Amino acid sequence: MPIMFNSLLEQFGYAPANVILLRHQDKRAARGRSPYELWRDNPVGFDLYQSLQSFKNRSKLSRAPNWASFVATLDGATMFVGLYAVKYRGLLTKDIPQPHTDRIDSARSCDAYDLKTDERLADLAGRVFVKWGDGPRAWVQRAEKQDKAIIELRPKFQDDDFPGFLSFREPLSKVERLPAAWIVALKLATGVYLLTCPRTKEQYVGSACGNEGFWHRWMDYVVSGHGGNVALKSREPSDYQVSILEVAGSAATPDDIRTMESRWKEKLQSREMGLNKN
Repeated sequence: MPIMFNSLLEQFGYAPANVILLRHQDKRAARGRSPYELWRDNPVGFDLYQSLQSFKNRSKLSRAPNWASFVATLDGATMFVGLYAVKYRGLLTKDIPQPHTDRIDSARSCDAYDLKTDERLADLAGRVFVKWGDGPRAWVQRAEKQDKAIIELRPKFQDDDFPGFLSFREPLSKVERLPAAWIVALKLATGVYLLTCPRTKEQYVGSACGNEGFWHRWMDYVVSGHGGNVALKSREPSDYQVSILEVAGSAATPDDIRTMESRWKEKLQSREMGLNKN
């Protein structure tokens, strides 16, 4: 029989009737940080993010003085990140940049709350995973009515495992915010990669053969928008999806990798029907 989240609350002296469950998964952050990435990389920003809420949520969020916050991880699991004592402060009094996107929360456009972390449960943040159930859109729920089964308790917080080079696929806007272990793996590997434009569906085949491998090459695109490529310079900037076509062996020379790159250009016909010009 699984351990239930409400039994955990009760163990620390909390009545489930006094706790609201929140599962953060923000589609607005598609080109910014997801709530999970924000919590992982910028805890202060995460608390700011969840302290500002739409007016339409006021009746739900005011039903209990405590929030148990969860985030959807990179693979969609639901991870506990903290229990907070909450007090409604009123309308937002000044314009504030959103910590996870490039947008602004304008004064008086949303409700503001004061949050105080309960340190008794702080050690469980990033370690407890629950089964949220069939209603992921119902991101605000009452603990007493929606007890959650704990499906995993990890010894310590750890990021999702690297998916492997041939399974890796992310937008370029995410490259600099990948988990540290993923970045290490990408820095150590060289080979041939594929960029796909989400607007036009056109493809570009490129190669990484310098220091810090794939990651460094992709960061060239992040910084410049085109990575020095003639065809990409002449286009409107795009958040290309990047994936890996082939990983070079440790003995491969830059010429070997360029030969691999040419072979993939021929296979995918990216010169005739894509963005490659050479």
